[in-house]
Amino acid sequence: MATTAPPTDGRRKAAAARRRAREAEIIAACRELFDSKGVRDVQIEEVASAVGINRAIVYRHFTGKEELFALTLVGYLEELRQAMAEAAESDDDPTERLRAVVGAFVDYGVAHPAFVDCAQALMVRPGDELLDEIAEGPLFRLGRGITSCLTVLSDVLTDGTRSGDFELSEEPVLLANALYASGLGALQLARLGILVTEAAPGVPTVGQISAAQVRGYLVTSALALVRPQRG
Repeated sequence: MATTAPPTDGRRKAAAARRRAREAEIIAACRELFDSKGVRDVQIEEVASAVGINRAIVYRHFTGKEELFALTLVGYLEELRQAMAEAAESDDDPTERLRAVVGAFVDYGVAHPAFVDCAQALMVRPGDELLDEIAEGPLFRLGRGITSCLTVLSDVLTDGTRSGDFELSEEPVLLANALYASGLGALQLARLGILVTEAAPGVPTVGQISAAQVRGYLVTSALALVRPQRG
């Protein structure tokens, strides 16, 4: 005998679908504001206004600004992972694969400065604070987004080590994390375009540095850290 689901099940599914759609709409609006005016100047009121709701409704879906920003960052990370994965598949040579993956990371960061700001804003927060301000589900999605990018890089490092092309002094996962963190800092340098040095002992001066120079530095540094064996 056929059975039908209770009407309440259908209403719950419809309500859940509407909630997911509204959350996606809010995140999309936040991303658009990030890309157009930067992370620091975006307020919850602006996000709500862009969606056509009030800020109280935003807080029904997210615990606060940090959680909304974290989920917006997840979108950037998904795009970054795709760019890095395509770079990893562009060549069979381990050295060229590493060069391409690091280059893809820099290129994405230069093209999406809001990604750098958002990632840095969350990175400087102590872990216990993030646990207090971001619910478990969104925090898991953020962690998964970061690790998906790091895995592309660590896999390239692991493959190069197995083939004998790389000789690492640290575990691939640790090196991948270090390259990611230092890369975010270097991307900020590329964005500023300012290089501080000494014109004479004790006399500071300001020069210029281009995104291409930062890209070259990060690629060269990554290759130096894997210490390719010499024949």
